[in-house]
Amino acid sequence: MSDFQSPVYAVRRVPIDKVQSNLYNPNSVAPMEMALLELSIWEDGYTQPVVAYYDQEQDKYIVVDGFHRYLTLKNSPRIFERENGMLPVVVIDKDISNRMASTIRHNRARGKHQVESMSEIVIELKRRNWSEEKIGKNLGMEPDEILRLCQLSGIAELFQDQEFSQSWDIDDLEEDFVPLADGEA
Repeated sequence: MSDFQSPVYAVRRVPIDKVQSNLYNPNSVAPMEMALLELSIWEDGYTQPVVAYYDQEQDKYIVVDGFHRYLTLKNSPRIFERENGMLPVVVIDKDISNRMASTIRHNRARGKHQVESMSEIVIELKRRNWSEEKIGKNLGMEPDEILRLCQLSGIAELFQDQEFSQSWDIDDLEEDFVPLADGEA
């Protein structure tokens, strides 16, 4: 039996002023869905905690997943009052690259997110020396999806340190071309 314990078994009640959003979440929610989330939290309470990283230096919880649940508490007076300004939070202890990957995994498991922001995250992970294989494995992406996202922004930067073979010239190919004799395949 493993000693691992999932973070959900250690939910904390955290004052909302000790929680802040991250700077990289590519997920967005339309106003109608935000209203539905607010209603859901009002009717059912918080049924899922916010996933966060605790930054000891700042004494802040940085949201990894659950930004819109956090935003709902922050912006809904009735929910803020009922919850006494406290947000249910579970903590994961990971470096920034792995927190970014966690955010994407949570988002992708749930639904859509913005392509442009997703592209920026893939670029950032490549800057942090994550291989395409590691990005694919951790974010649930196929190699062609990673390539397309890289092409959206920063492709020149991503390939600046790559070695490429010499280009070829059609005239050089014609000089080396030997036609097949009749009957040869």
